Amino acid sequence: MNKVLMSGNNIIGEAAIRAGCRFYAGYPITPQNELTEYMAEHLRTVEGGVFLQSESEIAAIHMITGASATGARVMTSSSSPGISLKQEGISSMAACELPGIIVNIMRGGPGLGNIRPAQGDYFQATRGGGHGDYRTIVFGPATCQELADLTMDAFDLADKYRTPVMILADGMMGQMMEPVIFKKPKPRQYNEKFMLRGAGHGKSKIIRGLILDPIDMEEHNWKLARKYQVIIDHETLHEEYKTEDAKLVIVAYGTSARIAKGAIKRLRDKGMKVGLFRPITLWPFPELKLRKLAEKINNFLVFEMSTGQMLEDVRLALQGYADIGFHGRPGGVVPTPAELANVVARHYEKKD
Repeated sequence: MNKVLMSGNNIIGEAAIRAGCRFYAGYPITPQNELTEYMAEHLRTVEGGVFLQSESEIAAIHMITGASATGARVMTSSSSPGISLKQEGISSMAACELPGIIVNIMRGGPGLGNIRPAQGDYFQATRGGGHGDYRTIVFGPATCQELADLTMDAFDLADKYRTPVMILADGMMGQMMEPVIFKKPKPRQYNEKFMLRGAGHGKSKIIRGLILDPIDMEEHNWKLARKYQVIIDHETLHEEYKTEDAKLVIVAYGTSARIAKGAIKRLRDKGMKVGLFRPITLWPFPELKLRKLAEKINNFLVFEMSTGQMLEDVRLALQGYADIGFHGRPGGVVPTPAELANVVARHYEKKD
């Protein structure tokens, strides 16, 4: 396989098409516009491919909901405030157990914010974002190669669990260019009994999220909860970097984890034993793996490009097991590895 040099947004588009995405609906917003442009140009070149620039983000999410109901592999994308508008639709997809991929290339917020890279959408992504008791699988890629691999994996998991899956990246990852290898997609496995078909194609099906009887609605909620527990048990991913001898571990995801690796190299050169714990699935969060690490390390520092959102999951995992520090830069500020190294060094020395 040959490596291809592409930008992050284009990588997501190419990986989606290779994975069998045949319907995309979206609305322009920076810094993910290149993804929409890529789908507009390339999706029409494959058999059955349909691209729609919708009239709004709200329209886009409901368009992919309808296409998913017919059995198509579907995707939409946006950036932070646009994803906010999609939340009711994502909740509806979860309720109706419809697979689909939602890409969020995060920008600074809250409100319209700015177009700089940020990580302030963690709560929105990992807590469901919309109303009701539901979850979405959330991937937090840290490299362009992971953008390619996890986008393909997202379509398979969406089908397997009949659920929306979110790719949560940021403006820096969307714009940066790296060489990637696109892996061979897996053959699609999706039961036709879940697909709507036209007249004359077998027994009629009803796909609905409106369940007026409260007892039936309660049972549906418990059914979803059981599915989410299976996902927690089987689909949690993380990376550990130089944790074998570490006295302090940085917990970071996405672009922050890349910055952390640069900081760790600087600190290791100075003799400080620092490692990294990187969640790859932000939901389900690798809580048990992090707690296992705390059996031999009691000094952690959470680093995010936010005021501290993943920090809450780390506290839930480690409260009472370890000391937890925090360093954050919100609003679109991207710190350097040198800045983070200085912060970590102070924390390291204080606990040493």
